[in-house]
Amino acid sequence: MQKKKFAQFEFIALMASLMSIVALAIDALLPALNTIGITIGTKQVADNQLLITMIFLGLGIGPLIFGPVSDSTGRKPVVYMGFLVFAIASFICIFAESILIMVLGRILQGIGLSAPRTIAIAMIRDMYSGDYMARIMSFVTVVFILVPIIAPALGKSVLDHYDWQAIFYIQLIISVIVAFWFWKRQAETLKVSKRVKFTPNIFINGLKEMIQHKTTVGYTLISGFIVGSFMVYLSTSQQIFEQQYQLKEEFPYIFGLLAISIGSAIFLNGTLVLKFGMKRLITTSLLAYFGISLLYIVLFNDGPNPSIEVLLIFFGMQFFAIGFMFGNLRAMAMEPIGHIAGIGAAITGFISTIMAVPISTYIGRFVLDTTLPLFIGFLICALFSLVILAYLKISARKL
Repeated sequence: MQKKKFAQFEFIALMASLMSIVALAIDALLPALNTIGITIGTKQVADNQLLITMIFLGLGIGPLIFGPVSDSTGRKPVVYMGFLVFAIASFICIFAESILIMVLGRILQGIGLSAPRTIAIAMIRDMYSGDYMARIMSFVTVVFILVPIIAPALGKSVLDHYDWQAIFYIQLIISVIVAFWFWKRQAETLKVSKRVKFTPNIFINGLKEMIQHKTTVGYTLISGFIVGSFMVYLSTSQQIFEQQYQLKEEFPYIFGLLAISIGSAIFLNGTLVLKFGMKRLITTSLLAYFGISLLYIVLFNDGPNPSIEVLLIFFGMQFFAIGFMFGNLRAMAMEPIGHIAGIGAAITGFISTIMAVPISTYIGRFVLDTTLPLFIGFLICALFSLVILAYLKISARKL
């Protein structure tokens, strides 16, 4: 029994580590955005947001390649392929001298990192289902969320002592360590008997299979809106705290503090999901997300930003609500398509990301002198999500 518990703990830690390289590649770079922007000659401060949002574009495209391949060849070889692409892309970023080359490198980084991230989800689905899958996803995400807590502080420390290129070198070193651990300790989870022959039509067939399930489509769209709204915060957080609030030195610690609010919700979700179920938690969290956004807009729609303490309270409440949605939305979308977990994770991830990138890029352009556009974006995304959720519930009652 003790050995089994340790094996599950190591599995959770390893899956979290595979996904955490993504968070490291995003959050460790936040304190360096202005410095990098000066080096590569960006024209507007808002252009620096592309260094964050474009990696998500790669994270959406990559699974379309790696998901079907993993269903055909197994999970492990695909992870190694992804880390190799990530390494090449990192060197492109290190030697970039223009915004175009840097953006290309960040997209390729996202494509490479989509492999370990997508395969981690597929491996969890290979081994678990239902609320237990959501429970494991919650624990994985709790470990994963530790990275955003420390990554900005790590990035700032590196920036204070070295140059911004050193941040990419550290990412490379950590990715090599995780890849070695994965190679040494993780067994293949996709049995040969369950592998699907790779054909040019595998994506089309998977898409046809997916759209037959309203639950999968609906929760994937909701995920796109929620991830998109959260990405606005990720891409503008440095701008908000360093420029609007003049808290450059405090920024990494503020970012980490807010990450704790998400992590605590995700941790609680691991317990509450077995008691209340994913659907109820998603509904409650979406209503809270909408209500908090509306309250902020009503209170601060005609004036300057509130005090930093008030803003952090609102952000903390918003992200606490989001923490109950991330794992549950993904698990609900994947539940009907477990028999094609690899291509299923790829397609759902692609759709939600391809929605999230333009949403975050568009809203982020309005976050200049005030945080109000950010909360308006939260409100609109929450409203669309609630409409989709209502449609799913009405459709379920008719069956």
